[in-house]
Amino acid sequence: MRYNYGMSTTPAEVVITGLGATTPLGGDVDALWQGMLAGRSGVRRIDDLVAAYAFADDLPTKIAAPMAVSPADALTRVQARRMDRAEQAAFVAAREAWTAAGTPEVEPERFAVAMGTGIGGVNTLLDQDDVIEERGPGKVSPLTVPMLMPNGPAAWVSIEYGARAGVFTPVSACASGAEALAMGARLIRDGEADVVIAGGTEAAINPLTIAGFAQARTLSRRNDDPEAASRPFDSARDGFVLGEGSAAMVLERADFAAARGARVLGRLAGYGITSDAYHITGPDPTGAGQIRAIRKALRDAGLSAADIIHVNCHATSTVVGDIGETAAIAEALGPDAVLTAPKSNIGHLVGAAGAVEGVVALLSAVEGVIPRTLNLESKDKEVTLDVVAGETRRTRPGPVLSNSFGFGGQNVTLIFTPA
Repeated sequence: MRYNYGMSTTPAEVVITGLGATTPLGGDVDALWQGMLAGRSGVRRIDDLVAAYAFADDLPTKIAAPMAVSPADALTRVQARRMDRAEQAAFVAAREAWTAAGTPEVEPERFAVAMGTGIGGVNTLLDQDDVIEERGPGKVSPLTVPMLMPNGPAAWVSIEYGARAGVFTPVSACASGAEALAMGARLIRDGEADVVIAGGTEAAINPLTIAGFAQARTLSRRNDDPEAASRPFDSARDGFVLGEGSAAMVLERADFAAARGARVLGRLAGYGITSDAYHITGPDPTGAGQIRAIRKALRDAGLSAADIIHVNCHATSTVVGDIGETAAIAEALGPDAVLTAPKSNIGHLVGAAGAVEGVVALLSAVEGVIPRTLNLESKDKEVTLDVVAGETRRTRPGPVLSNSFGFGGQNVTLIFTPA
């Protein structure tokens, strides 16, 4: 039986019925969550990934957080050959989420996909550039363009499941995955869809990306101690660790999910999106855009600052970014805010970060658990808020706020609540 509720005159409640992920901690959601609770790190040396390059020894950063399980291993040979690694990751995460949601029966015209990415198929682009340089244009793959285009991950997911209400690809740097989740919620609230697969994906661990970030002095160079390299809020932090992976959520209208008897995991209760209009890479030092995003999300969810159990911070482990975010949180939520930073475990997944951390935030909200922040040995004196470290902290189920901020001054705050 198919359910089609059509347009609504009032905003619909958005529930989450399925989760999927492939990350540096494992190939599914359970591996991600258990890894977070156990305090495991997915950061390692990547000599094997760059060994073929003559300049490998000259790369200043030799660590990253690759996916623990190759997404190609979960696909057929033909599927893997036709997709860039970022597309493969999105496909695998979406499949897990769709299966977990019980494969909803929904009219294709009421079903959409929103899958963000910050960089897209950069590995394909670089590989095919090598081909044209070494073997000529006649040897370039005919699949090059659909493999490198940023909307490829969302398009592949829509083709697989027959989503015809629209395919959306937010490209907002490190805020892309979170913005895709917000977009999915907006589509449902505005009556344009009953079901949306939403999330983010990124697979950009390669010498060019590493060199570019390193030249900008944003990457950690703690090559001799990879698992200790990503250290948000710590006074000895020296930059972020580049990660890769994907996460997806199945978002539904609450009444649609109820009508089909779906198991509801939680709710995407509110979101706030703002922009700094300040600098192409640096955040506004006043934190005004971040503060507005947090306050907009609270208003949207109908919550107060006191309702928030903890904040899933963007906290990349950069010197300036961590301090600015904590100041913004203190202003928006008050001095008693409690923080955690998943990037200490999984590195910075760029366009996938907000989606992967959204999964962590939702599970935290549902289970009443705050994963610890790794590598916090000496908290920066300018960070005055309570950062969960040392041990995972038990609390109570309740609203969790998740921040994602991207180059270009793009700010997204999401709020997840239990069912």
